[in-house]
Amino acid sequence: MEKKKYSIGIDFGTQSGRALLVEVATGREVATAVVPYKDGVIDEVLPGTDIVLPYDWALQNPDDYLEVLYQAVPQVLAEAKIDPEDVIGLGIDFTACTMLPVAKDGRALCQLPEFRHKPHAWIKLWKHHAAQDEANRLNQIAAERGEDFLVRYGGKISSEWLIPKIWQILNEAPEIYEAADRFMEAADWVTMQMTGVDVRNSCTAGYKAIWHKQKGYPDKDFFKALDPRLENLVAEKLYSPIVPIGSKAGELIPNMAREMGLKAGIAVSVGNVDAHVAVPATGVVEPGKLVMSMGTSICHIVLGREEKTVDGMCGVVEDGVVAGYYGYEAGQSAVGDIFEWFVEHCVPAAYLQEAAARKISIHTLLEEKAARLVPGESGLLALDWWNGNRSVLVDTHLTGLLLGATLLTKPEEIYRALIEATAFGTNMIVESFENAGVKIDELYACGGLSQKNTMLMQIYADVTGREISVAESLQTPALGAAMFGAVAAGRKQGGYDTIFAAAANMTRIKQVYTPNPDNVVRYARLYAEYRTLHDYFGRGANDVMKRLKEIKRTAREQTGTAAPALELEVMEVS
Repeated sequence: MEKKKYSIGIDFGTQSGRALLVEVATGREVATAVVPYKDGVIDEVLPGTDIVLPYDWALQNPDDYLEVLYQAVPQVLAEAKIDPEDVIGLGIDFTACTMLPVAKDGRALCQLPEFRHKPHAWIKLWKHHAAQDEANRLNQIAAERGEDFLVRYGGKISSEWLIPKIWQILNEAPEIYEAADRFMEAADWVTMQMTGVDVRNSCTAGYKAIWHKQKGYPDKDFFKALDPRLENLVAEKLYSPIVPIGSKAGELIPNMAREMGLKAGIAVSVGNVDAHVAVPATGVVEPGKLVMSMGTSICHIVLGREEKTVDGMCGVVEDGVVAGYYGYEAGQSAVGDIFEWFVEHCVPAAYLQEAAARKISIHTLLEEKAARLVPGESGLLALDWWNGNRSVLVDTHLTGLLLGATLLTKPEEIYRALIEATAFGTNMIVESFENAGVKIDELYACGGLSQKNTMLMQIYADVTGREISVAESLQTPALGAAMFGAVAAGRKQGGYDTIFAAAANMTRIKQVYTPNPDNVVRYARLYAEYRTLHDYFGRGANDVMKRLKEIKRTAREQTGTAAPALELEVMEVS
């Protein structure tokens, strides 16, 4: 009898890393282990110092990532009681853009004693937003120069992405910029620690670093226009080869194999992004199927055969999700976060007491009550911009709106209206793709929300008028990473030669939601009103949301409640 083979996927999240051991032939999830980062999100004080970080900073410690490898992998092997010889491949995914300056010997600069007290030498987490000034200036210069890459990113490059973060380092800590041999995505850096091979993955390079498979990075003249010191950025600091998703980065080197409890020489795939690697883990490896990774926010990804311009998309990258196709990305910057805000701040004590007495969560209680309503019964309509709008308006300065409330409005009615608003936002994204010629026939969903709230999923099906297939796995990023690990190993080693074959064998659908025809008609009327509000407040007819934010900012400055942007030099300890 042939021995079973296994692959490991490691999902590096914001607060912790998760290892998942998967049976290659079936996709059966055998064991999992979660290791919290010791330093977590570093957004107040730099570890080991008295240095207070300015507002909008978010750093991480690379040693925490290595501890995930050293602890989580041995844990899943022990839990599963398998022979490490039967593990044939390994893959990882990361939140992105999470980036770091790297020394010539491959260590992160902050791992060197002389740079431990320099905040810019540490890893900048995806939600480090302190490079917004650089992003604004980059977008202005790119627009003035007519740079064609802007249309591939919805017209704006985010402050979360690689180039603004590098530029911030150059502006605020030029000595760190000079000391860095190169700047890397954390996914590529961790992969390099395991293999000793320095390659960049096409996913993060394309979506987060303004790289194009046919054209490469923007030319030297563009970087020179940003700052003359950046003219040779690509040649000097971004020189590593870029390889497609699904490629083999290298093999696990002996010292890492000993630390992780694995055999040396197993295949390690190139790194990936969490939302993007979840796409094949839902079974989607062909065009026409939009995948929604649903949690605190939603990332929408669909494959296409051609490169097209889509209003407000986050990006389109060849080989960015599945080799051979263009991967289109859009997103909503708050979904689950909106519902969490509501239950934390707007639910009366009586509801909390009822949920506690029945030993159910407050979300379950609200869903139960809201499910009794028919579309439109509450008379409420909301805009889902509690954390700005990522797609299709690409405007972080927009805010939430609730319309139609009366003295008789109940909490469950508001809760349902907020869910409906997020569904309308998704439908705007679907329509934008289709209007641009990117066909969407079916919807797929993964992530916690897709399995926790049946009412929400039915509303999404009714609003979009499409069937929604929900992935069986609760850990699709880690599963996707493990699938790519099996592909890196190849069929001769017991894995797969393509991600298409891996998806056919290693993924399952748990449930399918079918639109209710009556609700589809009802929601069409509400959606028409949503579109009117969306365009009125979001496209410049009435900028009241932005004026209110400015009034708020001014008032807080006058009362001394505004968060200060502290100067690093003042806080450093000699």
